[in-house]
This record gives sequence, structure tokens and C-alpha cells, in this order.
Amino acid sequence: MNPSPLSRRDIFKLVAAASAAGALAPAGAEPPKPLTRHFKNTLSDPDYAHPSIPWDKPLEKSELATLAVLVDLILPADETSPAASSIGVHDFLNEWVGAPYTENRVDYEIIRGGVAWINTQAWKLHGKAFTEATATQQTAILDSICDATKAPPELASGVRFFQKLRTLTLGGYYTHPATWKSLGYVGNTPIAGPYPGVPEEIIKLLGLEGL
Repeated sequence: MNPSPLSRRDIFKLVAAASAAGALAPAGAEPPKPLTRHFKNTLSDPDYAHPSIPWDKPLEKSELATLAVLVDLILPADETSPAASSIGVHDFLNEWVGAPYTENRVDYEIIRGGVAWINTQAWKLHGKAFTEATATQQTAILDSICDATKAPPELASGVRFFQKLRTLTLGGYYTHPATWKSLGYVGNTPIAGPYPGVPEEIIKLLGLEGL
């Protein structure tokens, strides 16, 4: 579940910035300061044989326990795919919200605040933490915040949290190899004989018949 700490887009940005700095500097000027990032460790090429992330994971065990229940309610196991928690989607969320980028820091506030909100809601309605509530009680809480058009204004914080959680959960889940089968992905599989082309059902689905 650990993506590379430096994407291809990030590399292009760094190279472009370094090139521009060198090209624009006047003769005799001081060399530009080295580019820096807010990483705990020194920036370097990713080591795919020993993957790691250069920032801390900020969520507490109790928060991760709540997220493990939540991601399984969103994506439970079925006949072709594992439950979200079994492939570490809650750990992916912990890694995601710890990243030192503006978008991720905003998500950190939403996720951590949302976990607190949903536990408060469980105590308010059932006198227990969300993880201790029954599956029916847990589902009822999520049903009350899963549709922004139907949720009352007083649940707006919960709605915002669930929208973000659902998006991140789906992203973390379907980027894990264990779930690719359910998407119909068959990459890295050799094809015997000539390439058969795009399946007819896909062509029909896209409305490209006869092209």
C-alpha cells in the first residue's frame, strides 16, 4: 500500500525548477539554494526493493481501529475481493494523511476530525464507541451521512468526513493488486498468438461500433 514517495510528476517539477534556476542566474551570481522538501529523511530516488515513506504516520491506534471498521463497512469482502482492512486500507489512510503536502494536510484534519465526530455520534446515540456498536448501529450512522442531499444540516461535519473517507478508501483499495481481479484487470499476462484487439463488449459499451 506504500506508493513511491516521489512521483514522476514531482521529478519533472524538480528538474524543471533546477534547470530554470541555472539558466536565469546572472553571471557571477551566487549559486541558487538547493531545492528542499519537508521530508523527515533526505530526498533520494525511491528504493523499490525496500519501500518506505519519509514521513511519520500521525494517527493513533484507536483512530486506526475505527478506520478499520469504517473501511470494511464501505468495502466488505465478497467472492472476488478481500475486505478493505485485510489489505491495510486503514494503514494507507494513515500514510496518506501524514504526507507533507497541502492537500494531504487538509485531508488529515478531515479524517482525524471525522473519526472523533463519528465516535461522538455513536456515544450520543448508543452510549458506546463506534467500534463497540453493533453492525446495524454502525450502518445506521453511516446511512445518515452518506447522502449529502438527505442529511440534516446538523450532520454536515459527518457528511464531509464520509465523502472524503469514501473517496480515499476507494483509491487505496483499488490500487492494491489483491483487488485488480474484481476490476477485470489482467495485466502482465502473456497473450498466445496475435493481439485479439479490444473486446466487443467494451467497444459496444463505448459506442464505437463500426469505427
